[in-house]
Amino acid sequence: MSTKESKPNLSRSQITEVIKKLYGLTVSNIRPLPSYDDQNFYVDSIEGGEYLMKVMNSADSQNVTLTGLQTHVMNFLHQKGLPTQTAIPTLTGQLMSLEELDCGFGNQKYLVRLLTYLHGTTVAKITCGPQMLYEIGKMAATLDTILLQMEHTDIRSLEREGFIWSLSNIPLLNQYLHVMDGSPVQKIVKAVLEQYDTQIVPKLTLFRKCINHGDLNDHNLLVKPDGPSKYKISGILDFGDMSSGYFIFELAITIMYMMIENPNPVEVGGPVLAGWESVFRLNDAERDSLYLLVLCRFCQSLVLARYTVTQQPENEEYLMITSKTGIRHLSRLWELGKEEVERIWFQSAAQFTQTILDTNCN
Repeated sequence: MSTKESKPNLSRSQITEVIKKLYGLTVSNIRPLPSYDDQNFYVDSIEGGEYLMKVMNSADSQNVTLTGLQTHVMNFLHQKGLPTQTAIPTLTGQLMSLEELDCGFGNQKYLVRLLTYLHGTTVAKITCGPQMLYEIGKMAATLDTILLQMEHTDIRSLEREGFIWSLSNIPLLNQYLHVMDGSPVQKIVKAVLEQYDTQIVPKLTLFRKCINHGDLNDHNLLVKPDGPSKYKISGILDFGDMSSGYFIFELAITIMYMMIENPNPVEVGGPVLAGWESVFRLNDAERDSLYLLVLCRFCQSLVLARYTVTQQPENEEYLMITSKTGIRHLSRLWELGKEEVERIWFQSAAQFTQTILDTNCN
């Protein structure tokens, strides 16, 4: 099945009927929300609640165990005080339901969940200063450390062998490199993939393991005003890319995505790293790998976005959001080189941490 046929394309009326049947709620307002390969709707009900209706693509809908675990993780983190969504039970008490629906490709089965709706502005829409970046780094490390406490019978389903978005599977990008033909960063992408094999793979045994959210991008983090000129994190969204991984992967992914809309992208790494290390300090192997892993995530984003556009040309604007600036950022990081970027990040992190210590002492 092609990616295009896998992505659901349900109408508002179909969603309204499903919500009535499964949850007994009457929809008063419904509108589509952006999504990479699933389908999301904002839902307001006559009964008074606001929700997010998430319809999984038909490919991922076949893995009920993994989706069930992702739903459990959201509930677990919410109970631990993090601002995550939680799933609303159906009339029969289920947290998700496999529904047979027709999106124009014949009847297919789609997993549907009704989640709590979190208010806030995406990080992509604000100017992220150093303090906000620090808080994002701190939150990312906190999330991963909390998940070390979680126990679940299906936790092994997160060992997603062959999952293309895991930084463990960077070599899998080689099969998609043809979509970068003619791109100004094609040579850089190839070089990064080669360096992953020689510089990252030998260090994997030295990285500390954890469960990764895997997609802490600037559209999956919500913030609310906290005073006249500050923000606080009000929502952590989309656990669909969760997998077993390493702490350093989460940090690299977070830094990469926080660079996308920032006016000073190279300087982002310092405060994010400072926030991260206020919770979880890196070891030498992890610190030595951070620069290259950030580049690897840029390569994943650029290559897979290009490939997915060939499958979903009608969704090109959303799919290429990161690519608009990603090429420029990847080129700049590569031009500066590992030594200079690390100098900027590590010195900035140390200075930021010292500033916080001095403030707390006064």
